[in-house]
Amino acid sequence: MLKLFKFLKPYWWQVLILVLFTAAQVWTTLRLPALMANIINDGIVPGDTDYIWQTGLKMMGLAAISAVASLVSSYFSARIGTSYARDIRNAIFTKIINLNVLDIRDFSTASLLTRTTNDVNQVQMTTIMILSMMLRSPLFCIISIIMAIQTAPDMSWIIVVGAVAILGSVILIMSLVIPKFKIFQNFVDRITLLTRENLTGLRVIRAFNNEELEKKKFEKANDALTKLLIYIDRILELQNPLINIIFNGTTLLCSWIGISLLTKDFAYLGNMTAFAQYVTHVMMSFLMMSILFVSLPRANVSAGRINAVLAKKSKIIFPSKTNGVPTKIPSVEFKNVSFSYPGASEKVLDDISFTARAGETTAFIGSTGSGKSTLINLVPRFYETTDGDILVNGVSIKDYAKTDLISRIGFVPQRGMLFAGTVESNIKFGAPNASDLQMHKAAEIAQAKNFIEKLPDKYKSHIAQGGTNVSGGQKQRLSIARAICKNPEIYIFDDSFSALDMKTDKKLREALKPVTSNAVVLTVAQRVSSIKDAEQIVVLNNGKIVGKGKHLELLCKCQVYQEIVKSQLSDSEYDLELKLARKVVHA
Repeated sequence: MLKLFKFLKPYWWQVLILVLFTAAQVWTTLRLPALMANIINDGIVPGDTDYIWQTGLKMMGLAAISAVASLVSSYFSARIGTSYARDIRNAIFTKIINLNVLDIRDFSTASLLTRTTNDVNQVQMTTIMILSMMLRSPLFCIISIIMAIQTAPDMSWIIVVGAVAILGSVILIMSLVIPKFKIFQNFVDRITLLTRENLTGLRVIRAFNNEELEKKKFEKANDALTKLLIYIDRILELQNPLINIIFNGTTLLCSWIGISLLTKDFAYLGNMTAFAQYVTHVMMSFLMMSILFVSLPRANVSAGRINAVLAKKSKIIFPSKTNGVPTKIPSVEFKNVSFSYPGASEKVLDDISFTARAGETTAFIGSTGSGKSTLINLVPRFYETTDGDILVNGVSIKDYAKTDLISRIGFVPQRGMLFAGTVESNIKFGAPNASDLQMHKAAEIAQAKNFIEKLPDKYKSHIAQGGTNVSGGQKQRLSIARAICKNPEIYIFDDSFSALDMKTDKKLREALKPVTSNAVVLTVAQRVSSIKDAEQIVVLNNGKIVGKGKHLELLCKCQVYQEIVKSQLSDSEYDLELKLARKVVHA
């Protein structure tokens, strides 16, 4: 947890106030037993009523000061703790959104959710306990021991016996529960993972009638977590009876020894009463510290998990400013690019070279797993090339500042991703300063205008998280509109037309052509019919380029492309297409 204490720096003055008021509370509280002893010895025994009243008023004043100091210190400990937790959550979230795709894979999504919520809450609660107890309890303990020894030295050994007994019980409990805390956090991760997985995949689960299977998986994980929690709670519950036995035993011992001393000297009554109160403070201090020491290991596990995220260094480093002068005419060039995932023995892409120019569409086609999506994900540096280089407008993407590179790209993922908000906020997501006219134009080009106009509030209509209240085709069209509204130099479509019918697909591409006349278009496609008019088609097979050219050229000379076309056409249609291709190419 020490590494996380750097987040307390902005609140040093509040910590200082907390320390001062805690010290005031301790001093005023520990003055009360001594004054009580004085009332008994110098007021009640000799029958001095005036002295009793004077000292009693002092005690009331000190009690009021102690109460105010306690309220102020409690307020600041809670305020500091919650602000501290807020800053940690912000730091985790900032770190996560700045990590690249490969870095995120080192942590599961469920684990990141748990670390941002449950782990931070655990650290927050323990920090509040530290702020409220770490200073107060030791001060109470040390000063109470000193004053108890001064008040009744003959009984001071009782404190040692009580302290040793409490420490022994705390050490026993900690040795039993500390190893279980890390396992507990892993079980919470598992529960979060299963919950998230089932909520997002609910339709598939119901479609395959696998509710019982998923229920059993969840129950198994839940039972394991429950058994562990029962074990931890049983051990921790031992703390209360053990402390009560020690506390009551110490009180009984004080009374027994004190009464035996009173038979020799009745004036010892005040000292015995004060000593009993000091012993109570000592025992309570040890009790509070024991609770803190039991919580610390659990919080330390959570802090370690948080630090693992904060200490994660991105595998992709962007320079602070762009090195080089990009050309004004957009282009994307792959120069002998290869890529393999970390730890993988085989390359996903191998020696890829091509140039995509402004005003042209470069399409990528190939069988599943041929590397199409991976290839276009290299352009915005979601992944880093293993070998070779990628140039955007004549400058290596490794020399671009992050903002400069991403501002040039309009990316439409394979699965249309929408965010909770409105239609307007989603379309303007990449261009928040875009005008309504630009938004309407983008929606019209993306063939989304018709269904938007039918919504109750049109562009102000609500979009649920993940776009669950719109269809797959509507999500894709809104995602495409979002890229168009940004007006980028490079459009990247990762099979972004798959949910559209052929008629809508054709209309959208026709409307998109004038908009992209001065931009580079990179598109991944499965349907040959959607890329027939592309100026350049790159055919991929097992991560390698096996064909490059226009539709009719590839149909004549690329066997892999021929097989793809043949799989999508009837025999008669394929023969006619092949005949036309040979006629045009050989003309």
